Amino acid sequence: MFSNYLIGLREGLEAGLVVCILIAYLVKTDRRDALKPIWIGIGVAVALALGFGCALEFGSQELTFEAQEALGGSLSILAVGLVTWMVFWMRRTARHLRSELHGKLDAALQMGTGALVATAFLAVGREGLETALFVWASVRAAGDGTPRPLLGVALGIATAVVLGWLFYRGALRINLAKFFTWTGGMLVVVAAGVLAYGFHDLQEADWLPGLTNKAFDISGTIPPDSWYGTLLKGVFNFQPDPTVLQVTVWLLYLIPTLALFLAPVGFASGKGKVKEPDEQGSRPSKAPQS
Repeated sequence: MFSNYLIGLREGLEAGLVVCILIAYLVKTDRRDALKPIWIGIGVAVALALGFGCALEFGSQELTFEAQEALGGSLSILAVGLVTWMVFWMRRTARHLRSELHGKLDAALQMGTGALVATAFLAVGREGLETALFVWASVRAAGDGTPRPLLGVALGIATAVVLGWLFYRGALRINLAKFFTWTGGMLVVVAAGVLAYGFHDLQEADWLPGLTNKAFDISGTIPPDSWYGTLLKGVFNFQPDPTVLQVTVWLLYLIPTLALFLAPVGFASGKGKVKEPDEQGSRPSKAPQS
């Protein structure tokens, strides 16, 4: 449940910041007439994400076991790729997010209502689709048939909505650069488990060999149905009897990805340590009094 709460919080807060920046800019520039198209675009994006999630869940139930495993494994790998790109993108562009959105919004205001709807839809829709795909893959990897994973996502999104509103009202100040760094690092750990389970799905579908080649089996020490086994499974997608391929994929993804993510910005390009995005440049300004 915690991993899904983290997904909902992280993705929800990113989308929430985008919404706050767009709305605060329109209010500040006295363009309240453009708020309705923005909300329409946001509503369509949310509806699309929900529909995409439902299509993944209910559509896969009509497939054979092998087809379900193949689809689940393929989409898990895709979800991990998208989330990995997202956490690196957010860390790299957080400083310039506001100015980038303002530029797009200025162009949309000149083009008319349809452009405003499209701007809000594209800004929020990407986050929604990524969230739906990664949550679906994470729930499959956790193998939890209870509503708890979805409850965790709902609580995470609800928390993000409250935080976004407090940011907009100017009632909350936190270091967003550090927040996205910590949550991004934790998401990389979660993604490593989802990726390993995705490869296990492909082994179940007979797309990859080595299903019976176990790296180790500590089911006697950490029973999957125990409270701590369930906790490890829910948070880290831990499996007490993984295959050699699962362990190999987990290590090959987690170690270099986490090392690159936690390295100082600009380290890879040889420019040395660059100052992290500051708080003031990473959060919307206080809403003007109406």
